Amino acid sequence: MIAHAAPDVLLLTGIDYDHGLAALGAFRDRIAAAGHAFPHLFARRPNAGMATGLDLDGDGRLGGPGDAQGWGRFAGAGGMALLSRHPIDGSAARDLSDLLWAEVPGALVPDAMPGDHRAVRRLSTTGHWIVPVRPAAGPLLVIMAFSATPPVFDGPEDMNGRRNHDEILLWRHVMDGAFGPAPDARFVILGNANLDPVDGEGRHAAIRALLDDPRLQDARPGSEGGRAAASPGHAGDPARDTADWREPAPGNLRVDYVLPSADWEVTAAGVLWPDDGPLAETVARASRHRLVWVDLAPLDPVEASE
Repeated sequence: MIAHAAPDVLLLTGIDYDHGLAALGAFRDRIAAAGHAFPHLFARRPNAGMATGLDLDGDGRLGGPGDAQGWGRFAGAGGMALLSRHPIDGSAARDLSDLLWAEVPGALVPDAMPGDHRAVRRLSTTGHWIVPVRPAAGPLLVIMAFSATPPVFDGPEDMNGRRNHDEILLWRHVMDGAFGPAPDARFVILGNANLDPVDGEGRHAAIRALLDDPRLQDARPGSEGGRAAASPGHAGDPARDTADWREPAPGNLRVDYVLPSADWEVTAAGVLWPDDGPLAETVARASRHRLVWVDLAPLDPVEASE
């Protein structure tokens, strides 16, 4: 599936992390064997599975998956990785994954959260990265990558719904320059927000605010497969859906995003979700999530100034 799409830069979510990137390297080799090479890799240890030493989920036991910074049965579970045809400047990457949830302006941290939990609980369930990619020809590209918690699997305190909201909100603060220099080069926010603008559970205003931010552009990628698999009762355009979940709930949703900054020209975009044929079968086996792609070109300076 990845070799068919042949992206220049790919963000994987839900891939386990190991210190030497052995698993990622082996996966990269399998993609190369299928016909598409990624000479450059980047991954950092995710918050998923990172022990806190506290009973964060309140079950009376320590060391469970719900007691980690992000839900995970072991350190490195379900991380993120960047694969690229172009050099990745890992030395210049900024990792915001250790930012405490309570340090985010306007955060929806539950009032009932104990003080010792506030003192250690990070915002990112997986991570928030700002990673420069430096093509030999063409402009610098800054990747702003994340994978947010699903806004479900909690109780009336809406812990996951609040955290999901704030993981998405963080990018607007980053663009404001609240946590280091605001990006001054062409950038792209991409990842699994685990939130649809209108359907399913969650605080939809968070992703709508990001989609509507004038510093970004939504290419509105779509697919015929998503349209054909429309979930009954949903208000959103099914062609925009990016994940194939069971009916009746949550059904298919748009949760995966590639959002270029306004100084890019979007030349094409889509979701790799054919409605039939051999590729459709391959896509269905690969993941419940569908690959979202956007083709970009530097905007003409005259157009950028208008």
